[in-house]
Amino acid sequence: MDTAIKCPKCAADKVIKSGIVQDRQRHKCKSCGYFFTVDKLGKRIDNYYVTKSIQLYYEGLSYRDIERLLGVSHVSVMNWVKQYGVVRPDILQRNPEVELLSHEELMKYMEAKDNLKDMGYVLSEVGDKFLLIKWNKQKPK
Repeated sequence: MDTAIKCPKCAADKVIKSGIVQDRQRHKCKSCGYFFTVDKLGKRIDNYYVTKSIQLYYEGLSYRDIERLLGVSHVSVMNWVKQYGVVRPDILQRNPEVELLSHEELMKYMEAKDNLKDMGYVLSEVGDKFLLIKWNKQKPK
């Protein structure tokens, strides 16, 4: 058994060689019977971006907005939302405004108290900048 290789389907390490296909070694998982020719590593995205994407989606940003801000594919964000079962609360009937600010810009913004009056907001660090998401608070009727 080849112990360095794991099955990409079930992650078992009971893998044997099973011939050659198009000049590549073919393997078979003895646990689930799956045949494969190479390790399926794929492109790994840092968990920081996965978590940040889900947070931004929950706060009301669209998939495309998250793509523009973080530089990850909107399709990846959709897949993560589906994978982790993230559901936005129904009360999020707001259109958030998003600003990406440096530390100095953020300090100036926060000093002007009227900027956040009657606003809900979330502040989050993204790399060396700060992401400010704000929306008008809905006043009770």
